[in-house]
Amino acid sequence: MLPEAEAHEHSHADVSGGWLRAAVFGAMDGLVTNTALVAGVGAGGAAAQTVLLSGVASLVAGAISMALGEYTSVTTQNEQLELEVAKERGELERNPEGERHELVALLLAGGVDDDLAERVSVQLSRDPETALRLHVVAEMGLSPEDTPSPKVAALSSFVTFSVGAAVPLLPYLFGLDLLWVALVCGGVGLAVAGALSSRFTPRPWWWSALRQLLFGALAAGTTYLIGSAIGVAVS
Repeated sequence: MLPEAEAHEHSHADVSGGWLRAAVFGAMDGLVTNTALVAGVGAGGAAAQTVLLSGVASLVAGAISMALGEYTSVTTQNEQLELEVAKERGELERNPEGERHELVALLLAGGVDDDLAERVSVQLSRDPETALRLHVVAEMGLSPEDTPSPKVAALSSFVTFSVGAAVPLLPYLFGLDLLWVALVCGGVGLAVAGALSSRFTPRPWWWSALRQLLFGALAAGTTYLIGSAIGVAVS
C-alpha cells in the first residue's frame, strides 16, 4: 500500500516587495557610476581632493535620483494596475456572463476538463472579488494584493547606491591618492555585489561576479580613456 502524501511547509523568497530589484540595481549602479567617474576624473590628472569631491557629489546626487526614480516608477506601476483592476471590475459588473465564459476559457487553457471548467466558473463567479482577482492575475500576470511598496523600493535603492558609490572612494577618504587602488576597490566591490546577488538566482556566484566585474571594467575603461584624452588636450 502506497504511503499517503503529506503536506509539508516550505517558503519562497519575497518577489513582490520591491526591495530586491531596487537594492541590486542601486548597488550596481552606485559601484559602476563612481568607479567609472573616479577612473575618468583621475585619468584626467585631477587632484585627489577634486576626485573625492566629484565622487561625493555623484554619490549624493545619484542616491537621491535613484530613490526618487524608484518611488515614481513603482508608484506609476501600482497606479496602472489599479486602473486596470477598475476596468476589469467594470466589465464584471456590466457583463458578468461574458466574463464567466472568459473564465471558462482560461480554465480550459489551463488543462481543466470542459464540464469541470463550467462548474468551477459558476462557483468562483459567485464571489465577484474572487472572480476579479482571477481575471486580473490571468490577464495581467499581477496580483492586486501583491503590489511592491514604493517606499521600500526608494529606501533600498538609496541605501545600496550610497554604499556602492562609496566603495571606490575609500582610498581617497583615508588619504591615499592612488587611482589604481580606487579602481581595485571598485572592482572588488562589483565582484562581491555580483556574487551576493547570485543567492537570489540560479546562476553560480562566480558567473554573476564576473559579469558585474566586466560591466564595471567596460564603463571604467571607457571613461578612463576619455579622461586621459581630455586631460592631455587641456594640458
